[in-house]
Amino acid sequence: MTGRILVVDDVKANVRLLEARLGAEYFDVRTASSGAEALSIVATWPCDIILLDVMMPGMDGFEVCRRLKADPRTAHIPVVMITALDRVDDRIKGLRVGADEFLTKPVNDIALVARVKNLVSLKRASDELRLRAQTGSQFGLVPEIEPSMEAEGRVLLVDDCASSSRHLTAILRQNCRVEVEVDGAQALITAAERGYETIVINLGLAKSDALRLVSQLRALERTRLVPIILIADPDESTRTLRALELGVNDCILRPVERTELVLRLRTQIARKRANDRLASDVEQTIAMAITDPLTGLRNRHYLTSHLSRLVRQAGEADLPLSVVMIDIDRFKSINDTHGHDAGDAVLRELAGRLRGHVRGLDMVCRLGGEEFLILMPETPVSAAGKVAERLRAVIERQPFTLPGATGEGLSVTVSLGVAAHEGAGDSGAALIKRADQALYRAKGAGRNRVVCFPDGSDAVETAQGAPDAPRRPDTRTGTG
Repeated sequence: MTGRILVVDDVKANVRLLEARLGAEYFDVRTASSGAEALSIVATWPCDIILLDVMMPGMDGFEVCRRLKADPRTAHIPVVMITALDRVDDRIKGLRVGADEFLTKPVNDIALVARVKNLVSLKRASDELRLRAQTGSQFGLVPEIEPSMEAEGRVLLVDDCASSSRHLTAILRQNCRVEVEVDGAQALITAAERGYETIVINLGLAKSDALRLVSQLRALERTRLVPIILIADPDESTRTLRALELGVNDCILRPVERTELVLRLRTQIARKRANDRLASDVEQTIAMAITDPLTGLRNRHYLTSHLSRLVRQAGEADLPLSVVMIDIDRFKSINDTHGHDAGDAVLRELAGRLRGHVRGLDMVCRLGGEEFLILMPETPVSAAGKVAERLRAVIERQPFTLPGATGEGLSVTVSLGVAAHEGAGDSGAALIKRADQALYRAKGAGRNRVVCFPDGSDAVETAQGAPDAPRRPDTRTGTG
């Protein structure tokens, strides 16, 4: 695994030692000899983790960490404090300013590399979500909302030692809703079924293998990103390092200090909520990218990819596939006479009627302007023509309601063109083109009618009014 590591220490010997250890693992390492220099480097160099000495002249490590975590541009970068201070009060002070971990000098090589790899891996997962969510935010697709810490956290404690479980539960219940499991196998099922924000596991489980449980939690999609805090004895260093390799987010050594556990838990819950928010933003961005905002229908972008799959499946399985193209007659006059709000209302109501009169297997899309298209898998052109005629009649029969208007409503008609997949060698673009040609003939023959390709065969036509001159109206600019 590669990653960018910033080492901050005013003692050159310490810097060279850390640089050599991390360089041997192929990390890209940069160094700073003061807090001010570190802040300057981070502003221009996107690092994955910061190894920060506490005791430095001028700005100490606590102040550097506080500034990093207070800046939204750097708050997500993990900070590991490397210090000769090993008192609980010092760890709590560091946790309060946002430190993710502490390593005590002299630093154990194996512990250093394991912790760095673990934090870099966790950061990469968050970075991927952050990048995708930021893309949506830049285009105004999703709002930027900070996760709230007001609600109680949901925590699963896995511990089969009665005294340990009571002690940990008493601490956790001050800030969280806690559920306790004593069996590893049942804990895995419970964690997969319910939405926990952190899982706390006693490494010394007597009747289950805690490391196997960690591995299984990381293998399940539902629990893969749920933070795991491990409670371990000081003499379990080998298994603790193995837990870090398996993806544990944090480790606390006994005796467990109340404030330290609460602060570490709060950090993990905040990170989980931030990642959940990012994941939600990504899903919302994807949904909005393929959805027409006015009607809620799938848009042209989604239609292109989905139609390609349907055409391929129809060709491979030798199944029928039809499309119906729909255009609102004289839509420009609706906008000109009643206003664009009325035109939008007609588009939304038409979308609802189309959705309400097709099968779940079919898909209604908005192509743009006043044009719509329905994909009908496993449907021959003759059946699609009958469905199109039913839709035409439904739209003509019931007037459309305009915002703020009184009376019977606005009469609206549509013209429809139907075309079918023609077997091997046919394409989605060619299929839509044929439906468009059929729609062109429906418009030219007087509007408010259905025409099936080719040449109107199998069409159910409705002669309403005298035919207009056979010209293709410019429906995308509203002249149809």
